Amino acid sequence: MEADDDVPLILTWDEANSGLLNEETERGDENGGGGNYDIVNNTVVSTPGPQHHRGQNVSLRQSWEMNYQEAAIYLQEGENNDKFFTHPRNPKALAAYLFAHNHLFYMMELLTGLLLMMLSLCEAPAVPSLRLDVYVHATLELLALVMVAFELCMKLRWLGFHTFIRHKRTMVKTCVLLLQFVEAIVVLIRQTSHVRVTRALRPIFLVDCRYCGAVRRNLRQIFQSLPPFIDILLLLLFFMVIFAILGFCLFSPNTSDPYFSTLENSLVSLFVLLTTANFPDVMMPAYSKNRWSCVFFIVYLSIELYFIMNLLLAVVFDTFNDVEKMKFKSLLLHKRSAIDHAFQLLVSRQRPLGVSLKQFDGLMRFYRPRMSARERFLTYKALNTSGAPMLSLQDFYKFYEVTGLKWKARRSGEHWFDDLPHTTFLIFKGINLLVKSKAFQYAMYVVVAVNGVWILVETYTLNSGYSWSRFVPWSYIVFLTIYGVEVLLKISGFGPMAYFSNGWNLFDFSVTVFAFLGLIALAFDMEPFYFIVVLRPLQLLRLFKIKQRYRNVLDTMFELFPRMASLGLTLIIFYYSFAIVGMEFFADVVYPNCCNTSTVADSYRQINITNGNKTVLEEGYYYLNNFNNILSSFVTLFELTVVNNWYITMEGVTSMTSHWSRLYFMTFYIVTMVVMTIIVAFILDAFVFRMNYSRKNREPLENPEDENGIVFEVEVSRDEALATLELYKQLCPGQSSLSSLQGILQAMDRSGHSSLVYLGRRSRTKSDLSMKMYEEEIQEWYAEYSRENLPQPDQSLEQDLDSPVSDPQLVSQTGPHSIN
Repeated sequence: MEADDDVPLILTWDEANSGLLNEETERGDENGGGGNYDIVNNTVVSTPGPQHHRGQNVSLRQSWEMNYQEAAIYLQEGENNDKFFTHPRNPKALAAYLFAHNHLFYMMELLTGLLLMMLSLCEAPAVPSLRLDVYVHATLELLALVMVAFELCMKLRWLGFHTFIRHKRTMVKTCVLLLQFVEAIVVLIRQTSHVRVTRALRPIFLVDCRYCGAVRRNLRQIFQSLPPFIDILLLLLFFMVIFAILGFCLFSPNTSDPYFSTLENSLVSLFVLLTTANFPDVMMPAYSKNRWSCVFFIVYLSIELYFIMNLLLAVVFDTFNDVEKMKFKSLLLHKRSAIDHAFQLLVSRQRPLGVSLKQFDGLMRFYRPRMSARERFLTYKALNTSGAPMLSLQDFYKFYEVTGLKWKARRSGEHWFDDLPHTTFLIFKGINLLVKSKAFQYAMYVVVAVNGVWILVETYTLNSGYSWSRFVPWSYIVFLTIYGVEVLLKISGFGPMAYFSNGWNLFDFSVTVFAFLGLIALAFDMEPFYFIVVLRPLQLLRLFKIKQRYRNVLDTMFELFPRMASLGLTLIIFYYSFAIVGMEFFADVVYPNCCNTSTVADSYRQINITNGNKTVLEEGYYYLNNFNNILSSFVTLFELTVVNNWYITMEGVTSMTSHWSRLYFMTFYIVTMVVMTIIVAFILDAFVFRMNYSRKNREPLENPEDENGIVFEVEVSRDEALATLELYKQLCPGQSSLSSLQGILQAMDRSGHSSLVYLGRRSRTKSDLSMKMYEEEIQEWYAEYSRENLPQPDQSLEQDLDSPVSDPQLVSQTGPHSIN
């Protein structure tokens, strides 16, 4: 370990600390009037300048603490893909940065954004049961906007004015905030709502929240995919206009054809035909006059629907693929740059080429405050693959790979039951061999398949009067017993920890437990819980483990869940904005028996028809597809997304308002087409990536259930554990910090071994797959990055290790006053 008087190679945030950089100033009191800063409970506290040797030691310790803090911030910026120009530049900015970067602040941002969006439930046109008085919802809006203003003030304090106005997203948020403030005040003064289309901009406050980073990435990806999309879209609209003119010339003489009576109707009809919602209705009037008119529609659909629309998907997919790769490259190099910045802050002038355990521990106390001393030590060991006294820069580059590991001691024996008595050991050993055998696995697959066929036949033979509550099917009990025995055998053979650490085992266990709950619901006639019985067929998913391609499909599906959730939220945000616009212009427009002058009047009709002595209410129900409140608007917009008969809703609203209303519905269709095309491209990209990865890295597993993710192995000797314990007694003498390290020695004493092996595990992410997929290209990216950003080796070796500062090029990258 380095001496206590090691001086950081780079000092941060406080010019007064520069006195530490030369020995004469260290021995004197030239900086006696200067101040330093300490970090206590995430708060920057001013302390007096050094007055004597002991004061110098305190100041040196504070300087290291500040370096640890800034290095941790750089690593967090690399992990979160935050740009370095937003890095705090001084202690005042640091205080605001720390305040704005904690989960309570993030939660406040999230709740404020949600509150502003949920106010649409209470504002006119409001959901009837949730309506609030104007002064109530206007006051709530003003309070929420004040919270947003407070968040922006904290951001201004940490970024500084010049950086603040350079941050585009922040400036957009500020402009929207000012506009919303003015409108909320006007509503509060007038005590009545006016046309407020700007409410559609409220999702900006939610999107800017830290927890919505995935939504921002989706929006950025959509905007990056727009240029090629717009090119193909213009081509599609060009052909549509050509065919509209041609259709008008060919079919307008037919007075019984309402679809091509005017050029506007021709354009609208062909736009709807692109979605196939009005086919073959749009063709039939012309087809009834001349059978050859079908050629027009066949050619149009062949070009527009089957060629250009698929070409659109292909172009978006190609662009999306390139964007995904460039995004991975950008994030990878951004993380590497963050590690370079952090490394320069962690090395000392005496030892500028490595990071010791003491310095690494200081970093992790800020980067992962909840990580125990044992986990920090094991993480350091996992990075130090060379076994050198200090971490080199190459070792430190693996930082993000190991910080998320969950550490557990590996058992000395192969199985959990190795230490049991001999007879018991033989029993559990036999169970272990049984559940690992291929025969047992395929026997269970056969049982699942038979169960699936039985459920299908049993359901098919049910008559309309059958009720599950009458009796419990014997087949239910038989198959559930088999599944229960399988679960018990696997838990006994593998051990509880090994069993529940496997995803497929967790799935099997969950389905079996739910099936058992369903059995109880049937046996005791618990009618509200009959829905659990429906979960029985989920057991059939186990059959997907048999074939590798099926496993790839399921793995891709599980990997897509988090991203699909963010894409779904992105779509909801678009829905919200369009719903607000729809409510402002189309609220209370459609109602029963409206649209009588429209071609879709029958869909809105609600009349009583009398047949003999019986009166029947005949209604078209489409009047329910309205924009009378935010909930109805969402349902209507979802129906428009599906595009089946969407033109009926469009024509109904148009007949009650203006022809320009069609622009709203057509724009919505185009926007949702962009988002849905991105979603389809994302699914295709994920599946193709997974298949290509499987072909490139063929690692067949003997057991398809053996999936341990990323595993690191670390061996700790007794001498290492004792030396580390002594170090931690000096660094953090608290009992809570030392107990986890003492646990290592206690485990060695119990096992009787002089060393102990720990395994660090985490789940495999797409980033890990990409690292292997682009292995050759990554080396080229790193080489390019090194040429552009790092000093040449001969320059760095020529510097004087006792010089006050590092190489000027490094200072320009990592110094306190020049942040990238």
